[in-house]
Amino acid sequence: MKTPKQQHGFSLVELMISLTIGLMISGALIQVMLGNNVTERLNQAVSSVQESGRFIITRLRNDLLMTGRYDNLSPDLNRDVDVAVEAAIVQNNPVPLPGDFVNDATVGSLEGASGASDTLVVSAQASTDCRGYKLGYAANEEFYVVNQYFVTGTTLQCRGFDGRVLRGQKVAVGNDSDKAYTLLDDVYSFQVQYGVSNTLSVGDNSSRPVRFVTADALAALRTAGAQVVAIRIAVLLKADSDVLIDPVPSFKLLDEAVYQPTDKRLFKQFETTVTLRNVKNFIRSRNI
Repeated sequence: MKTPKQQHGFSLVELMISLTIGLMISGALIQVMLGNNVTERLNQAVSSVQESGRFIITRLRNDLLMTGRYDNLSPDLNRDVDVAVEAAIVQNNPVPLPGDFVNDATVGSLEGASGASDTLVVSAQASTDCRGYKLGYAANEEFYVVNQYFVTGTTLQCRGFDGRVLRGQKVAVGNDSDKAYTLLDDVYSFQVQYGVSNTLSVGDNSSRPVRFVTADALAALRTAGAQVVAIRIAVLLKADSDVLIDPVPSFKLLDEAVYQPTDKRLFKQFETTVTLRNVKNFIRSRNI
């Protein structure tokens, strides 16, 4: 009679060791997967905020480059008013201030109080305002455009005006000045500085910016014969993402105090300086 062969298997200790090693490997794989997921979401957040920053800087640069433009010889210019007088107003006041317009004394560049976002107002001869509105003019006509940029909540918006309506020269036609156009969401700070030339008393015709100031200093400088020849802009954007950043870094926008966001999310700061070539050319051409 043959004796059955003895069967061998894993002991309890061997099984426990195998399970432990398996759990460790599984845990490591899960950590890698979670880390990859966080990294992917962070990369998406960085890409999103970079795209938003590039968009708004490009958009504002394109808008502001035309500041102070006025060509009274242009065949497209609407001539329902004295264009010689209007040219002098636009070229000498490319950055309007509160009180410049009789029909709305509130329209003008303002310095935000206690670090709040600023309001930027610029003027030029153009075929549409910053929203793309014609404001009652014909398709190919150009007119005196006044554009206002400001932040409501965390939304950067713009609003356009017909300068002739603001000056009381005509009645608004399709003005829609109460309708603000959204440029970008998740804007937590919008700061502006103005590069000004020397005053008339210095006799400097170079149109170089000798210093950068805030909007509340412009009235006195304008009275002294200085002119805004450059605009510096800084924006602080929050990424559209649920990625937590702790601690959140602090930011310093232009001459403002250091700002520390309370929301533990990804923030990024963008800055640009726009040279107002139309204003510079006007200064160089005038006799002082």
